[in-house]
Amino acid sequence: MPLVPPVPSFPARLAESRIVAVIRGTDGPAAVETALALLAEGLRLVEVTLTTPGALRAIEQIRSHAPQESLIGAGTVLTPRHVSDAAEAGAQFLVTPAVVSSVAAGAAAGLPVLAGALTATEACSAMEEGAAAVKLFPASLGGPAYLTALRDPFPHVPFVAVGGVGLAEAEAFLRAGAVAVGVGGPLVGSAASPAAGTTGGDLTGLRERARAYLDVAQRCQP
Repeated sequence: MPLVPPVPSFPARLAESRIVAVIRGTDGPAAVETALALLAEGLRLVEVTLTTPGALRAIEQIRSHAPQESLIGAGTVLTPRHVSDAAEAGAQFLVTPAVVSSVAAGAAAGLPVLAGALTATEACSAMEEGAAAVKLFPASLGGPAYLTALRDPFPHVPFVAVGGVGLAEAEAFLRAGAVAVGVGGPLVGSAASPAAGTTGGDLTGLRERARAYLDVAQRCQP
């Protein structure tokens, strides 16, 4: 029987990909189109927030077309019910905005959780609740210097900087020790929130921004 390589842990996947695309849109089909365009450009970690209309159906559709090596997650997961709904839709990881009941519920369900935290106390609580990594949110509040200070007492916690992360900020956070960055608006733009009467946003611009973030990820590989 041929040896099957072990599945990398979620923190290892974060460290490998360095970029988590965050899709928070106003249209489910446009969110699917956006995610597939990002995956086609080479991004491998994509989160669809549950605040997006039709998010669960979108996750199902993205999973059915996503490359095998990609991971599709559900974001803004707040409750145990959200956890079960996301798992049923095929989400492969969960993201929360804070240390809420869904962190422990997700860990108990066997799904990696990227748990939102801002302070040292919250980061510690997130890991105690079973989070696989900590989402520093909103990262723009303290910037890379704050991440550096936060990592001093928690050098082994995988931090993902999320919130206001443009291209320059992405590189700064990665060089400050973030295992990855989560990028929403600066990457996705209006692609997942098309104007009334249209089917989707500007996918050409989306693809260009995706390549730019991938370039940053490549430059900042550990």
